[in-house]
Amino acid sequence: MKVVLVSAVALIDRDGRVLLAQRPAGKAMAGLWEFPGGKVEPGETPEAALIRELREELGIETWRSCLAPLSFASHGYEDFHLLMPLFACRRWEGTPRAREGQALAWVRPERLRDYPMPPADLPLIPVLRDWL
Repeated sequence: MKVVLVSAVALIDRDGRVLLAQRPAGKAMAGLWEFPGGKVEPGETPEAALIRELREELGIETWRSCLAPLSFASHGYEDFHLLMPLFACRRWEGTPRAREGQALAWVRPERLRDYPMPPADLPLIPVLRDWL
């Protein structure tokens, strides 16, 4: 089975809220909410992938030193296995804006379960809640 490496981040604002992005129509798992991030390209580190994805998807800049490893998800889907490191980030430049048509929501940790998420993201919720 193919293993897909995806890097994700919990952007945490000054009020302790976490940013979620809703997968747009036309993509796999459309309508579900997820932590921002994306596939790690060949030759790219998970941190470099996040910095690139945050710039492309949200129009913000952050740095490797601002990405703290927090947890990871390992989940088997029907046709691939997802391995997803989750980083925490509290410092970035700019205001996150949906640049690819996705909806965004700043969510308090105790409300994360109110947002339907892909199966791989669900085990990350208690980790975030306990950490925050």
